[in-house]
Amino acid sequence: MTMPTSGAGDSLAQGFKTRHITMLSIAGIIGAGLFVGSGHAIASAGPAAILAYVMAGALVVLVMRMLGEMAVANPDTGSFSTYADQAIGRWAGYTIGWLYWWFWVLVIPIEAIAAGNVLNHWLPMFDSWVYALGITVALTATNFFSVSKYGEFEFWFAMLKVIAIVAFIVLGAAGLAHLLPNVEVSGLSQLTQAHGGFMPNGWTAIIGALLTTMFSFVGTEAVTIAAAESRDPERNITRATRSVIWRISVFYLLSIFMIISIVPWNDPLLPVQGSYQRALEIMNIPYAKALVDMVVLVAVASCLNSSIYISSRMVFSLAKRGDAPSLIQRTSSAGVPRAAVVASTLIGMLATVVNFFAPKAVFDFLLATSGSIALLVYLVIAVSQLRSRAQRQKRGETIAFGMWLFPWLTWLVIAFVVFALGVMFNMPEHRMEVTATLALAALIVALGVFTRRPQPALATARQAIG
Repeated sequence: MTMPTSGAGDSLAQGFKTRHITMLSIAGIIGAGLFVGSGHAIASAGPAAILAYVMAGALVVLVMRMLGEMAVANPDTGSFSTYADQAIGRWAGYTIGWLYWWFWVLVIPIEAIAAGNVLNHWLPMFDSWVYALGITVALTATNFFSVSKYGEFEFWFAMLKVIAIVAFIVLGAAGLAHLLPNVEVSGLSQLTQAHGGFMPNGWTAIIGALLTTMFSFVGTEAVTIAAAESRDPERNITRATRSVIWRISVFYLLSIFMIISIVPWNDPLLPVQGSYQRALEIMNIPYAKALVDMVVLVAVASCLNSSIYISSRMVFSLAKRGDAPSLIQRTSSAGVPRAAVVASTLIGMLATVVNFFAPKAVFDFLLATSGSIALLVYLVIAVSQLRSRAQRQKRGETIAFGMWLFPWLTWLVIAFVVFALGVMFNMPEHRMEVTATLALAALIVALGVFTRRPQPALATARQAIG
């Protein structure tokens, strides 16, 4: 493993192995949103929810291809924030970088709270907030070790999630083939004939489900952040980007297909218990809730671990570019940006405390500010790829890993994201998210402009010295 020279510095270690990157790329799209949250999408759109997952998956595939093109040419821990800085302007780089950091900082309390609730259900002698803070502290410690140690933790977290999904798909296939004893499921007829047919609530319900499903895929792009800490980032980025299609097809589309073939979309317990648990109960699998709770605990612990890692690397990159306090860019002798880890985790812990002890409206408002960040990230990636390709072609550079059907698919992604933001703004239940996110983005831009504006006295002193 390549490491910085002895003593603290400002360089990251290249400690990720290829198998770490492979599993990190898989783990990035498998969270509680799949195991539990998918039930809400299915309950709102019916069997047609699978179309929402297909469209969201297609968007992610295109975005990852664009990001892969830029990352292969220039592997960087700042990923799309750095590319936006280079292709659009410094204001775009630091704005999307800070927004993305804020998104993952808020994921820390969300996942910690989910883990705390599961542990409190098993062991009620402690309140949920105690477990939430405890697991956050424990996983923060794993991020203090060398990046290879973090890679091992996340490798096994991801492996357990993959095993759980594969086992579920096998059980679902056995149930649909009537191989399980005393199990009767409607199967394919449930998609097209029973309970109102394939699209019982119309196209508008699919659009609503699409907005929900898009956020289930957030985290896939983080593999380009991690690959920068591997020995062969170009190869690892290329492999991870190319494999995103089958990962989405197997882990999301196939498992969602199993669920909507087993569970009636209008089952009142579907959005309450979650899609996986309800499907297992219908198939008469014993201890369904306990099994799903264990998987969810692993999933949220993995997402919490990744949240700390991703947020720390993004703010580290911002510091390296002069857009965050210089202290944050310092690394330990093992090449770990511990100050960045602490800064991100402390904000996450504060948000956890706010959730438990402040009025509910306060935490809800914090969550609203991150509601549209994923779409803004996709938009910035598309615009950055459009402009960076033009810059590289002007310099006569070879495109080693290019976007398909450029520039048409890039423009299609840009148009779709703008359309999705417009739809969200016109939906009362999502308008606050778009407004709060755009307001936060405007505030970050304003702060960036203000902090870079020379103070009059300082400017006069510089002129005198000059």
